[in-house]
Amino acid sequence: MLYDSDSLLLPYKGIIEERHRLCQEKARMLQGNAPRLADNCNSHLYYGLHLSQEQWLLREWAPNATAIYLLFDGNSWQRNSRYAFKKIDGENWELSLPEEELSHGTLYKLLVEWPGGSGERLPSHTTRAVQDPYTKVFTAQVWQPAPYQWQHPRPEAGAAPLIYEAHIGMATEQQKVSTFVEFRLFVLPRIAQLGYNVLQLMAIQEHPYYGSFGYQVSNFFAVSSRFGTPEELKELIDTAHGLGIRVILDIVHSHSVSNEAEGLSHFDGTDYLYFHSGERGQHPAWNSRCFDYGKGQVLNFLLSNCKYWLEEYQFDGFRFDGVTSMIYYDHGLGKAFTEYSFYYDGNEDTDALTYLTLANQVVHEVYPGALTIAEEMSGMPGLASPIREGGLGFDYKMSMGIPDYWIKLLEDVPDEQWHVGDIYYELTNKRAEEHTISYAESHDQALVGDKTIFFRLTDKEIYTGMSVFDHSLVIDRAMALHKMIRLLTIATAGGGYLNFMGNEWGHPEWIDFPREGNGWSYAHARRMWSLLDDSSLKFKYLNAFDRAMIHFVKQSRLLDYEPHVLVRDIERQLLAFERGGYLFVFSFNPDKAFVNYHFEVAAGKYTYVLCTDNTNFGGQGLINEQTEHFTQYIAQKNLISLYIPPRIGIVLKSEK
Repeated sequence: MLYDSDSLLLPYKGIIEERHRLCQEKARMLQGNAPRLADNCNSHLYYGLHLSQEQWLLREWAPNATAIYLLFDGNSWQRNSRYAFKKIDGENWELSLPEEELSHGTLYKLLVEWPGGSGERLPSHTTRAVQDPYTKVFTAQVWQPAPYQWQHPRPEAGAAPLIYEAHIGMATEQQKVSTFVEFRLFVLPRIAQLGYNVLQLMAIQEHPYYGSFGYQVSNFFAVSSRFGTPEELKELIDTAHGLGIRVILDIVHSHSVSNEAEGLSHFDGTDYLYFHSGERGQHPAWNSRCFDYGKGQVLNFLLSNCKYWLEEYQFDGFRFDGVTSMIYYDHGLGKAFTEYSFYYDGNEDTDALTYLTLANQVVHEVYPGALTIAEEMSGMPGLASPIREGGLGFDYKMSMGIPDYWIKLLEDVPDEQWHVGDIYYELTNKRAEEHTISYAESHDQALVGDKTIFFRLTDKEIYTGMSVFDHSLVIDRAMALHKMIRLLTIATAGGGYLNFMGNEWGHPEWIDFPREGNGWSYAHARRMWSLLDDSSLKFKYLNAFDRAMIHFVKQSRLLDYEPHVLVRDIERQLLAFERGGYLFVFSFNPDKAFVNYHFEVAAGKYTYVLCTDNTNFGGQGLINEQTEHFTQYIAQKNLISLYIPPRIGIVLKSEK
């Protein structure tokens, strides 16, 4: 169990064991007589619209409903007893229709009646919802095309995840919503060229408000139609697989949109069907609904949703959003988790912990090679530990403190006071038993009101100083630190690395989706690839460095090993460590170069592999990378002597 490898958890042994027992008990209840838990998670096969034996079957779970009607063109969108559902037990309703009544592309809704009221609803398990371009109203759509023919198998699992986080809609330079087809044709090749082996797609589940970044989901089984068709998403994933890139879904099970017309809120007139009732069912920060993870039907809905995306779309796993919000009654808002007692003080939602554990079990039963990542900021022990040890079973958790640390350093600390000991500690501070995804910045740091690292470093100089024909000390510093920060972040990563689309080459400004406050503009909801493709601008250098860095990390299998620190020279701001047979040397000193700097390393020959100051990456070329360094045995130590210019990151390969 968790406490066997971490004695600080022994005081909470009873709580850890009780949580594990409750989870196993719930798993047995849901599994029933099925061979595996995943075999009994099939709400998507029972509920929703299905064509079976020349008839359409449409089922809904709505215990409080007194009547349900199908509304569509065939009945002029009017309440009609011919299209009334029948209640088949105390909670479920069913409608059967001849095959000719509905066809591929038919639009429809439900009219749900309950004591004292009624409302139009979209089916809970609809796999397609489309928005009218004029009225902006969402409607379910019958989707029954010819089955997609997959061309490529899933890439082999096992390699350390190097994740490219992307949003389909803002992936174009044009001021519009981009599509799956455009992403496949124009962006996916860029990702493959850079060398990333995992593509993380945001905002795939249908959401009414584009500006929510996809985190206010209404239809959990539906692909967002604003980006294209389900088949176009499948072709994108299939093409990525052919390029050796795994694709994971940024899945939102932490809450649901509060909208009633599009979502699940008050589906049958009650506020407690899928969600907690009253105040507990309302998220105080997100104005959304909070799932009741203690209900068997809700668990089956969410677990089936995981299974559906894996099987129907061949996703390779999930990044679970908002885990901190799920697992604490107070959603972890405004709380600093500074000691272990905060994870075992009664503020934890055991039902949510159980759901996440079962989700990991189901996902890995459906696809053993699946990748699951928790977006969690409290640092709860066991999040990325095996279920059998009392953990939640995630493969990785996000190191959310790292980007916050870089921002704090850039904002509050002058360059000459950067403490390399603190930097190394912050980047490597994690539970040794759990794998993490390190990142310097994600989409969160690029949102309006915040700044990306490169824009924070350059500010207004980005508009005038990025020409290859110009020289700017501000731009020199920005480019050097941008490369160093990213190299140091990935070189110390706890198992995986993430980058958000465009940040690798220093995309300017911020992200701001169309909204009333900006005049519904798309100017900041896009990626200006032309800046990268313009050979007269320095953005190309940052992109070239990222490509070299990612390929090096992937080919060396660097993240399969642990880093070991060699030098933390606080006064000179020099940091050196070894990892997987490679020597990493960083100088954060802003103006001093060090000649013949000696320190102890493993005996052997050292050759240059990567240098942030290389002219191909926009550097000054102060290092002769053809030089071979041999250790000298002095005073019973194997010493290497290096020339270390200011603001530089160097990687050397050790050959014994």
